[in-house]
Amino acid sequence: MPDTLLDVRNLIAYYMTPTAPVRAVDNVSFNVTEKEILGIAGESGCGKSTLAYSILRLLKPPGYIRGGEVLFKGSDLLKIEEEELRRIRWKHISYIPQSSMNALNPVMRIEEQIGDAIINHEKISKGELRKRIEDLLVSVGLSPSVAHMYPHELSGGMRQRVVIAMAMALDPELIIADEPTTALDVVVQRGILQLLRDIRSKLKASVIMITHDMAAQAQIVDRLAIMYAGKIVEIGDANDLFNDPLHPYSRALISAIPSISEKKKLKGVPGFPPDLRSPPPGCRFYPRCPHRIPGKCNVDEPRLIEVKNDRLVACHLYR
Repeated sequence: MPDTLLDVRNLIAYYMTPTAPVRAVDNVSFNVTEKEILGIAGESGCGKSTLAYSILRLLKPPGYIRGGEVLFKGSDLLKIEEEELRRIRWKHISYIPQSSMNALNPVMRIEEQIGDAIINHEKISKGELRKRIEDLLVSVGLSPSVAHMYPHELSGGMRQRVVIAMAMALDPELIIADEPTTALDVVVQRGILQLLRDIRSKLKASVIMITHDMAAQAQIVDRLAIMYAGKIVEIGDANDLFNDPLHPYSRALISAIPSISEKKKLKGVPGFPPDLRSPPPGCRFYPRCPHRIPGKCNVDEPRLIEVKNDRLVACHLYR
């Protein structure tokens, strides 16, 4: 069995507001093993991006990490000194940010931006740096000439590939990709997803793939974690979870995926996510759940428990 690379335990991250804290990530636990692609899916606003920021300690005020552990190869990233964390970021854990197409500096050439990440962690000659940058661009399907261009000269898909090349620059062991296919057309999306899959093969790296696009998750992830209202409600092998979702929310998400092989009526999830300043007692999905048990689901919060081999679910339907 592969070794655990990242182990997140009871992570809590809130946003302070004048009335009450927004419980964006509330007691979340999961792990990532070596050479694994783990997907994290859920509706917008469920806490996926906040989870990514918290893992890397990039959460800015009014956000703050209230508790928990983030163990990377045994070291708690929430407790180490900032300087040590800077050495780990990009070299061992890299990040593809949400809206990464707009993350590039518009007045710097691509070679300068990729080079910055490299020379801050390694001593390297100008010739070696130039060759490294060109090789990185070729590895993500771009021409070496892109190195001399500015971001505005590139298409959206090309800029996305540049950001992925930056994430690969130092051969990290873990890459966190936050909505890497947002705002891209389906053809470019397919290329980006294939590129993320190739990263696992080329770098022997693990990937956390964060997106609300369930169809994209189905294409590349090994395991899938479903988030709802700041909590993980189900984790399991991706094939098992898509073929037999256990949590009612997981079923609702999967039933909303369009099919090209059969004509079927798409089903939405009724209602709206709860206000995370004052989430409902018990199960947070209770107000929208078609299988709710009055007197139980709205009173007792379900724990994430293993109900099958490597299948974890937080639901009172499974005891």
